[in-house]
Amino acid sequence: MTTEPESWVDLYWLPLGAGGHSVRWNGRVFERVAARLQRRPRCDLYHSALEVRVPEGRFVIEQTPVPSGAGVERGVVASGAVGARRAGRLRIFRYEVRRWRDGVIPDVAEAVQSPQRLTEDPRVSQRVHDAVPHVPTAVWGRDELGAGEMWNSNSIISWLIARSGIDAEAVQCPAGGRAPGWRAGLVVARRQETLRAGAGPDRRAGRRGRLRPGLVRRLLGRLVRSS
Repeated sequence: MTTEPESWVDLYWLPLGAGGHSVRWNGRVFERVAARLQRRPRCDLYHSALEVRVPEGRFVIEQTPVPSGAGVERGVVASGAVGARRAGRLRIFRYEVRRWRDGVIPDVAEAVQSPQRLTEDPRVSQRVHDAVPHVPTAVWGRDELGAGEMWNSNSIISWLIARSGIDAEAVQCPAGGRAPGWRAGLVVARRQETLRAGAGPDRRAGRRGRLRPGLVRRLLGRLVRSS
């Protein structure tokens, strides 16, 4: 008899617009145009979500539109604007990031090749859980962070995976599909890790390990631009 591990991180791939005909239709139009511009075959589009088990309990991690009702009931820990930062003043133009204890993933029954177990390491699982309130909350559908791709729900999931030490490059979308925004999360996570590594004391600055003023200004400038 096998026992359930105490900690784990599972990834779910949900067809874009699962359960909603309007979103699915718009997604197909977007992919048709993108495929033509990039001169490639059309793909199925996917939205990703995580389920994490840690000592505190089981949590669903996902970016979603903001419905009515108190966010605390859904474990909301961050939010951002959709389309334009000014538009985010209206609820319909905002998204929320959930870390929902004992939560559910809507339309999980339609998930494809899921769940994918990413890790059973307790320390890594805890890092994923703890990082959720710190995800970048860039404008959805825009490339504010200069990642070369729009920021969306997949960006947040890939950012969490990469920042927690999981090999995000090894994660595969279902065959014949793609996850728009996934690469953006990886680019931003890699950039932040590089800045973090370079923010330590400059060994060439002497035994006292002081940072040179010029280096500090450059690092701060990069951090401001990436935030």
